[in-house]
Amino acid sequence: MSLQATRALSLFKNGDDGALFRLLSPVPSPFLPCSARPSTVRFPRGGNERFLVVWASKGASNRQLSGVVFEPFEEVKRELDLVPTSPHLSLARQKYCDQCESAVNEQINVEYNVSYVYHAMYAYFDRDNVALKGLAKFFKDSSEEEREHAEILMEYQNKRGGKVKLQSIVMPLSEFDHEDKGEALYAMELALCLEKLTTEKLLSLQKVAEQNHDVQLMDFIESRFLAEQVESIKKISEYVAQLKRVGKGHGVWHFDQMLLHEEVAA
Repeated sequence: MSLQATRALSLFKNGDDGALFRLLSPVPSPFLPCSARPSTVRFPRGGNERFLVVWASKGASNRQLSGVVFEPFEEVKRELDLVPTSPHLSLARQKYCDQCESAVNEQINVEYNVSYVYHAMYAYFDRDNVALKGLAKFFKDSSEEEREHAEILMEYQNKRGGKVKLQSIVMPLSEFDHEDKGEALYAMELALCLEKLTTEKLLSLQKVAEQNHDVQLMDFIESRFLAEQVESIKKISEYVAQLKRVGKGHGVWHFDQMLLHEEVAA
């Protein structure tokens, strides 16, 4: 039911108390079709007194009033036609193209490869003849973090209705000694390059999402990964700068102790 307001003149004409309802006639409304126009009391013209009369129409149509038309049972028919009937197809998949699905799988492989390299660094610095426990713990934590990133992407792939396809992982280096730079600085510079490479791969993934108008995937990459990559690059850059200052030998041991206590405190 809709409510309308209209102006009416005085209920009485020249003091005629019996002329309260002299005329009943339909009042046309510009907002309603003829079939929905209500019957309304029209008061005869009289004195100068004016007021508003509110009247109701049971047959009024909201479509003409609001201009917004939403027919859920009509529009959902198109979605019903898209529901897959095969048990091998995802029911949750919506506006998730094959290019985005493939790019997410590639990023999963990137994260696992970087995690594998960090794990190799952890094993190297944990040797009894290297014994840099701070660096070992740092690279072990970094390996676990990259593997966690891969699992987050796998979960996202399943959430969007894609299929996770794991690819081969390249065998990493097992020796990180460097005659000029030393093992600690060389490994930390390698970690810095890996973080920057990971960021480039994430930006490429975001570009694929942008080209395919996948706004949700773009937001996911930016909010979940890119900010964290900036923080990691900044922290490792500082470690590289500090290792360059201390040089090789005893200074590396002090840096390792600082790193160990810093990681334990965190």
